[in-house]
Amino acid sequence: MTQEQNGIKEMQQTVDTVSVLKPDERQRSRLDVLASHFRSRFNREPSFFVRVPGRVNLIGEHIDYCGYSVCPMAIEQDILVAVCKSEDDNALQLTNVDDKYQDYRHDALQEIRDLHLNEDGLGPTWHKYYLCGIKGALEVIPEEKQPRGILAAVWGNVPPNAGLSSSSALVSAALLATVHASQHTMSKEDMATVSARAERYIGTQGGGMDQAIAFLGKTGSAKLIEFNPLRSYDVSLPEGAVFVIAHSLVDHNKAATSDYNTRVLECRLAAQIIAKKMGIDWHQVQKLIDVQELLKKNLEDMSTIVMKELHEEPYDCEEINQILETTPEELKSISNVTYDPTRRLKLKQRALHVFQEAERVAAFQTVCQRKDMEELARMSQLGRLMSSSHSSLQNLYECSHPRIDALVTAAIDSGALGARLTGAGWGGCIIAIVSNENVEEFVNRLKKEFYQNDERANSLNLSSYVFQTEPKQGAAIYCSL
Repeated sequence: MTQEQNGIKEMQQTVDTVSVLKPDERQRSRLDVLASHFRSRFNREPSFFVRVPGRVNLIGEHIDYCGYSVCPMAIEQDILVAVCKSEDDNALQLTNVDDKYQDYRHDALQEIRDLHLNEDGLGPTWHKYYLCGIKGALEVIPEEKQPRGILAAVWGNVPPNAGLSSSSALVSAALLATVHASQHTMSKEDMATVSARAERYIGTQGGGMDQAIAFLGKTGSAKLIEFNPLRSYDVSLPEGAVFVIAHSLVDHNKAATSDYNTRVLECRLAAQIIAKKMGIDWHQVQKLIDVQELLKKNLEDMSTIVMKELHEEPYDCEEINQILETTPEELKSISNVTYDPTRRLKLKQRALHVFQEAERVAAFQTVCQRKDMEELARMSQLGRLMSSSHSSLQNLYECSHPRIDALVTAAIDSGALGARLTGAGWGGCIIAIVSNENVEEFVNRLKKEFYQNDERANSLNLSSYVFQTEPKQGAAIYCSL
């Protein structure tokens, strides 16, 4: 064997791929149910299973698509998929254990690569997220390895439209299942990158946090995730800290409205206007981190620049064109802005949130690393950072919701050291930090404070809507029960 061949072999051996694991008792119980459903639909045995967890973001909201680091952790709730290749049928056949999701069939698996998933006006139906994952996989798997047909059964217990990344977990699970069925080798980082790109086919311009933690999550540790290139670092949380997720009972699907993409656009335009005003070629700027790096400024400096260079009042398209000295056609080409004379965009507020939130992420990591502080003081400081994050999301980014704000207030009144919305916002969940000695009392008080007088909560099992969580394992493959 030549030295070069040996080098290639060694490199391949060190690729950090998704682990093949043996399921524990709880997972085996759910996999048995999924396998039974698979057999009932396809009269076949599944060849393997994949598991991809949901996530909760502890801090760093709406900044991944601006290029900045975030601090999420994988959670216990997950998406499971049972899979078998179908050599006698070129179709994708897709079913879900939950009968509210209709079965789906696409007669030619290879055609999925060329589908336009955001053009039929039917909205983000569940199977489209799965198609995103397959589409992304087919773009990177060598043609000779691509499976002819696939049978897949899905079962998930990540609450949908709750800000816990159920949709990204489904996209990532579909990609992982397709890649493993093809016996193609990909690193976890590449899986995350391709999954993030694939989910954009549904129409949302996400930044990659959800997919990164889905693949890189680690039991017992949150993760600091950096982008371009994708990197992750363990964040050890205080031993006495417990994180509690609570659902506002308001659902929000970020792919179903323009709210999320509008924030992405506002941040992009803020970056380009700052660049123009600071004498930088705005054409080369797409993210707020781009302009920071070109200016060689720190985050505090960038907040000062935002306060000076951007005005409080919303911008309209005409003013943006004038500042950038461009045309509506060029702006659409470079910045994906469709000219609308009635549109009003808040650039100062969005940019200020991003730079200050990025500072909070750095501070959160620093506090977690400090060994010279008493544990309660560390937890209190983390709580203050989380509450400050929520205030910014509520007032500067305007992606909260009255029910979310009320839930954050109820959490603080119930004894939380801090609380904030988690996920895209406009509904969904909050995350609260509580000391482990007070967590049971906190959960009981929160249920009484927020849910007891809500008619919607009367028929719910609140243990599925208010629960403590801890860092869990990222994506995994199970080849046998």
